[in-house]
Amino acid sequence: MNDGDVSRQIQQMVRFIRQEAEEKANEISVSAEEEFNIEKLQLVEAEKKKIRQEYEKKEKQVEVRKKIEYSMQLNASRIKVLQAQDDVVNEMKESAAKELLNVSRDHHVYKTLLKDVIVQSLVRLKEPAVLLRCRKDDVPLVESVLDSAKEEYASKVNVHPPEIFIDNVHLPTAPSHHNAHGPFCSGGVVIASRDGKIVCENTLDARLDVAFNKKLPEVRLVVFFLGCISLNPQVALWSGCCLKGRIESSTTEKE
Repeated sequence: MNDGDVSRQIQQMVRFIRQEAEEKANEISVSAEEEFNIEKLQLVEAEKKKIRQEYEKKEKQVEVRKKIEYSMQLNASRIKVLQAQDDVVNEMKESAAKELLNVSRDHHVYKTLLKDVIVQSLVRLKEPAVLLRCRKDDVPLVESVLDSAKEEYASKVNVHPPEIFIDNVHLPTAPSHHNAHGPFCSGGVVIASRDGKIVCENTLDARLDVAFNKKLPEVRLVVFFLGCISLNPQVALWSGCCLKGRIESSTTEKE
């Protein structure tokens, strides 16, 4: 083999080795590119997941905040509505209390009323001797009906007429501009046993409180219904049906 043949063989081997090296380099480059793309995709997906989780967390926080704000606004609105209802109800009671003052101004009507409340109190106490307290201005009227009240009570309960002593201490006077914040009494009587252990408060103000508290649920329903009329007629119609049912139910229970 001459030098030319040796040179050609060497060049051929060099080309072969270079080709093998280039192919191997290409394989390494492709493999590295694939691994890089996979890792990059994993990192991107991990960041996306992290961002989604943070977004969902913030979204939930916003929803919770909205619910809390809505609940606070709803409670505030309910408090305002309840306050408005209480104001209307209190105005109704104050108006009724003012009307009570007119009762004692008609002496004929008030005299009959005094006798009735005295008899009612005697029936409740069923005591042979009682102490009666009234307003100072009402003493003459009370004295004028005591005998008839005793006889009516004795006839109803089938006992001897009781002894009734008018107390020297009197109930407060009717409310006035000079005594707007002090104790007052619109009329009626307070009757107690002689030892003071049993007391029947039968003043007009006490009777108003009893009647008002008894009717308070129905009054609140009516006030609620009137409020619905001003806001939404359709809701008012539904509320009216409920109100009618409640009142009918209450009437049936009383019967």
